[in-house]
Amino acid sequence: MKKRNAFHISLPATSANIGPAFDAAALALDLVLNVQALKAKKFSIVASGRDSGICSQVENHLMLKTYSEVLQSQKKQTTPLSLSIENEFPIGKGLGSSAAARLAGIALAVHFGRLKWSSSRIVGEASRREHHPDNAAACWMGGITVARMLGDGEAQVARFVPKGKWPLLLAIPDESLATEKAREVLPQEYSRADTVANIQNSMLLMAALFQGDRSLLASALEDRIHQPYREQLCPLLPALRSFPAKDGVVGTVLSGAGPSVLMFVDPKARIEKVRNRVEAHLRERGYTAELLVTSIAKRGGEASFLRRSR
Repeated sequence: MKKRNAFHISLPATSANIGPAFDAAALALDLVLNVQALKAKKFSIVASGRDSGICSQVENHLMLKTYSEVLQSQKKQTTPLSLSIENEFPIGKGLGSSAAARLAGIALAVHFGRLKWSSSRIVGEASRREHHPDNAAACWMGGITVARMLGDGEAQVARFVPKGKWPLLLAIPDESLATEKAREVLPQEYSRADTVANIQNSMLLMAALFQGDRSLLASALEDRIHQPYREQLCPLLPALRSFPAKDGVVGTVLSGAGPSVLMFVDPKARIEKVRNRVEAHLRERGYTAELLVTSIAKRGGEASFLRRSR
């Protein structure tokens, strides 16, 4: 329940990379992190939903840490806050939880510190802290975004909502995976052939999503930059990439750095039937995962932030 005079922001989960578009593109998912904040005498958090135990720990909380650091950097007073958090997506599973927490902290600092920051600067600050702009851009803008850092403190973002319906299925394992660990398995250098292939595929991927061309999407999801190296840490990926296309899945990629896997479902297929088939497919191979039906969120955190700031 929303409290009167509370600041409220809602931020979506995100899935970055989308196969070949490594560190450049991401999409927002229909799973949200809701945050309400009131000025208080001391910091406190009441959390519900997924990973509520982690979300309710005031000490070393990423959201509050970001809030305090931004205010300190702008020489503003750090006002203690009472937070109410409702979280719908897991932490450390490749669904952009750290980007959402950082953006929430920045939004809190901008609001309570009365900072006149543009969306570009908000995304840029989150991207600088994330060390890449893809999750932050999609989380703030919604839809599908392509982003890069522009200078030290801003991000340049292109956003669009894909044509047609894009039902999605997330396969979420029990174990989490730190992004730092997923980065460690990547090589320092790539061949020209692999680099060119990924550039071509990422551009075709964006065209496929923009035009609603699912046959083009299926062939454009091939990646040579990160997924082949992360399969050892994310066994759900090879298991689900072998799922037969005829059974209703257009394409399969890691969600961010993993270990969750994102599956694009044929909109003509009954998604619950596809879900049951995927579950049986995994069980036959000795794997279990939570299978969550979702879709691409058209709006990001910016929409609720601007609505509250008017």
